[in-house]
Amino acid sequence: MTQLKYARQGIITEQMKFVAEDEGLEPEFIRQEIAAGRFIIPANINHKNLKPVGIGIAARCKINANIGNSAVTSDTGCELIKLRTALEYGADAVMDLSTGKDIDRIRQAIIAVCDKPVGTVPMYEAAEMVEKIEDLTVDQLFDVIERHARQGVDFITVHCGLLRAHIPLAQRRLTGIVSRGGALLARWMKKRGEENPLYTNFDRLLEICQRYDLSLSLGDGLRPGCLADASDDAQFAELKTLGDLTRKAWKKDVQVMVEGPGHIPFNQIDFNIKKQIELCDGAPFYVLGPLVTDIGAGYDHITSAIGGTMAAFAGASMLCYVTPREHLGLPGEEDVRQGVIAHKIAAHAADIARGRKGARDRDDALSHARFALDWERQFELLLDPKRAREYWEEARSGGNDPRVCSMCGPKFCAMKLTRELNDLT
Repeated sequence: MTQLKYARQGIITEQMKFVAEDEGLEPEFIRQEIAAGRFIIPANINHKNLKPVGIGIAARCKINANIGNSAVTSDTGCELIKLRTALEYGADAVMDLSTGKDIDRIRQAIIAVCDKPVGTVPMYEAAEMVEKIEDLTVDQLFDVIERHARQGVDFITVHCGLLRAHIPLAQRRLTGIVSRGGALLARWMKKRGEENPLYTNFDRLLEICQRYDLSLSLGDGLRPGCLADASDDAQFAELKTLGDLTRKAWKKDVQVMVEGPGHIPFNQIDFNIKKQIELCDGAPFYVLGPLVTDIGAGYDHITSAIGGTMAAFAGASMLCYVTPREHLGLPGEEDVRQGVIAHKIAAHAADIARGRKGARDRDDALSHARFALDWERQFELLLDPKRAREYWEEARSGGNDPRVCSMCGPKFCAMKLTRELNDLT
């Protein structure tokens, strides 16, 4: 039984009740959204310490943090530090994208301590099993997928919609195929002269998902890697296939969300979101950014958060964070912190703009505390209390009045002057 099957049978599960309370929505409403395919609760039956999270247009916009080692750097200890940082600063889900040594051990360690949904890309581990990707067998790939499911992974990114017919479309691009999973599959298909094994064996994939209530994150192997490639024929050909696969998964009671771009000019983001909603019948949209310019390396958490705010406002259900090191190297702990905070801001801003229930309550409480010069209350309400306190205490080191910040001082503090003005009237 999957959450989708329960919902279609009119059953409200404990996971649905938990999410409903967390979102401030009615359990029956959550059930209806899941039954319609517009909402998912990634909750593998083997992830025992999970606190369920709802992903869908009716819920607060969520953010995912990518961690994971590479063949060049990091190990289990480093990844667990990054995991703790991501969770501390508010990540709603975490993906382990490890591609180096000890992939299996790192994944197990993450699942054991993470109480939020955990996602993976099984193709990465499968690729590590062979010298050349074209040597990978279908059974090897599916053995890896089932092992991830058995260990408790809640959702997997699988690039099922990239077909042989799409490859020539991508070859016209400026940057070609920038998805690692997509590029690996494209080479596999070209070298073997066969169709995408995740597409031709999609029913086999769905059977695994049914057994563990493993949610599918249908990956965009042809996401644009630069503005010049945005909204092209390759991207939308794959998206149409993903819509077909979404409906096929629903028939088997498998929960699905669909992944999206990528690098997109700001003025094309709304169109892209609406196109996905149309082609995929409202399945939750999970987007990487989008990054709205190609020249922000070193600051791409900002580039991405700008696009992410617009995407979430237009209807995306989850944002995949981008860190300052995007395009430059594997992120460290501080990069994770900055990536999470930037995208929490983006998601929260969109929630306010969409008028989601209670979205602005924290902002209004913060404003009351700010006007009252109640610094401790402000720190409690901020997204990053540690950083705010560091700045505040640094400013106080010169013996400044603790009631006001160093920006204006006591003589020019507008909040203080206004309060005094109110006392005089």
